[in-house]
Order: sequence, then structure tokens, then C-alpha cells
Amino acid sequence: MNFDRYVRWIKPFVFLLCLAPMGRLGWKAWNHVLGANPIQEITFSTGTWTLVFLCITLSVTPLRQILHQPWLIRFRRMFGLFAFFHACLHFTTYLWLDKFFDVHEIVKDVYKRPFITAGFTAFVALIPLACTSTKGMIRRLGGKRWQMLHRLVYVSATAGVVHYYWLVKSDVRVPVRYGVIVALLLGYRLLKTLLSRWGGTPDVEREARPSAAL
Repeated sequence: MNFDRYVRWIKPFVFLLCLAPMGRLGWKAWNHVLGANPIQEITFSTGTWTLVFLCITLSVTPLRQILHQPWLIRFRRMFGLFAFFHACLHFTTYLWLDKFFDVHEIVKDVYKRPFITAGFTAFVALIPLACTSTKGMIRRLGGKRWQMLHRLVYVSATAGVVHYYWLVKSDVRVPVRYGVIVALLLGYRLLKTLLSRWGGTPDVEREARPSAAL
């Protein structure tokens, strides 16, 4: 079944669904049920959903190719921007509620605490992707340069998993699960690239019409 004609109607519902995590967090804050440590709850929630949306964004291309549903690519930009949105909330929580904008403490954290360094790397890697996610920027950069730049999403997702793994220290089951998901999604891309080169067929990721990842 071809869903292309229905995408414009589906998108608003998907957008509202993507807002649900933030709505739930806002409801908990309004009703004072964020727990004994509200800052930790906000930090954990925004960080987790950043990873979730990164995984969803990375899954669009494999699903599009495996299921032969090209219309799925039209949701990738939305998912990517929601990943950046939650990353901004996560980073702002750290800057404001945790460190109170103490630049000296923040720089010291990034330099001395590996999990902060990994998280900072993941966030910084998303910034140029969000800034170049428009169709206008795709035209300005050109398809090939744009696609090369947007491979930073692989860096961000990997650094995000490392950040989570180093943060929890003891029970690492959840970050390991995210690590497996990211590894499978990146492994799929690597395998497709190798097969296309060995077989002499065009790399579908390169040949596909660019659609903003973030």
C-alpha cells in the first residue's frame, strides 16, 4: 500500500505523538511528582528521549529500504529535530539547574569527567545537523557535502550511548541495549556500503534524494 498521499495528514499526528514525552514531564512537574530529585528526573528523561529519537531517526533509512516504503524518509527530519530538541533540554538542565551557568565548573566537568565529555561531544555534533536541516541548506551545501556532514549523526548516537554507559556505572543493561540498537543500525549502513562497492551497484544512501536527517 502506498502511503505517500496520506503523509500530509499523518505528520501532525506523529508530531503530537513526539511531543508526548515532554507533555508527560510537564504534567509531572505541574503535579509535583518528579520524585525526591526533580533535577535528576528531568535530566534522565530528556537524555533518554534524546537517544530514543536518535535511534528512531537512524532507523528510518533501513526501514525505508527493507520495507520498500520511500515515504518514510519524509519523517526523518522531524525525528531528528526532536532528538535535537530533547538534547537541548538535557544540556540546558545541566547548565542551569545543575551548574547554575558556572562556566568554570562546566569547563572543568567537560575536561575531567569522561561521561560529561562524551555527552558534550554528542550534543555539539547535533548542532550543525540541526542548522543545516532545511531544504535551502541542502541546496547551498550540495547533496554530497550535505550527506557527508550529516554523518555526524553517527558520532552523536555513539557518543550518546557512551555517555549513558559511563554515567550509570553499575547497572549498564539499558545503555547496552541502546548500544546494540545503534550498532545494528550503523552496521546495516556499513554492510550496504560494502556490498554496493563489491557488487558495483550504486550506494542507495548516496543515490537517494537527500532528505534532512536533522
